Amino acid sequence: MATKFSEITAAEMRSAMIDSQLRTNDVIDPAVVGAMGAVAREAHVPAALASVAYMDRAIALGEGRALNAPLVTGRMLVAAAVRPGQRVLLVGSATGYTAALLAQLGAEVTAVEEASELMAAAQAATTHDTIRWVEGPLNAGAPDAAPFDRIIIEGAIETLPDTLVAQLAEGGRLVTARRDGAVTRLVEGVKTGGTVALRSFADMDVAPLPGFAAPAGFRF
Repeated sequence: MATKFSEITAAEMRSAMIDSQLRTNDVIDPAVVGAMGAVAREAHVPAALASVAYMDRAIALGEGRALNAPLVTGRMLVAAAVRPGQRVLLVGSATGYTAALLAQLGAEVTAVEEASELMAAAQAATTHDTIRWVEGPLNAGAPDAAPFDRIIIEGAIETLPDTLVAQLAEGGRLVTARRDGAVTRLVEGVKTGGTVALRSFADMDVAPLPGFAAPAGFRF
């Protein structure tokens, strides 16, 4: 018989997520693992879906958006290599899970979200005072708060806007996912000479973000 959500504590589910999903798939950075073990993922999903908050799958949030699977988030955070005190722009903060993780890592976070209902949910679920919430178009970022040491675009994109590249400090790191036909790849790059050359490091199923569609005929 299936075990009910109420019979297993959230802490036990987080521990199982870490052992079965993260550590077995190259998410072993102590800071990232510690943050993902401390932040209540179930607080960032609809209440009816709390019992599946730690499963290896994306979770629909409404507004046409989804919370990425834990492994996607973990791999992106490892690639971002965030250090305490760094200024991080999070694009597509949704219900605030990754923003809370970044704050747990000691970052000063600017979290951009264009869906009002998702932002309200994020603010209700997150109490960190090192997160600045910005409601507006995802592809615009937060130019008034730039430059940033890190930019994480929390979803799959087809194009990387120059407006976001301009907000990354020279030598800063950008992490996102790139859609290439039917394949989605996690990618990272460091800003050098004013540009960011992205390289892929894992093929994964990543929820798409609105506002980053490529013009017809365009390819990365």
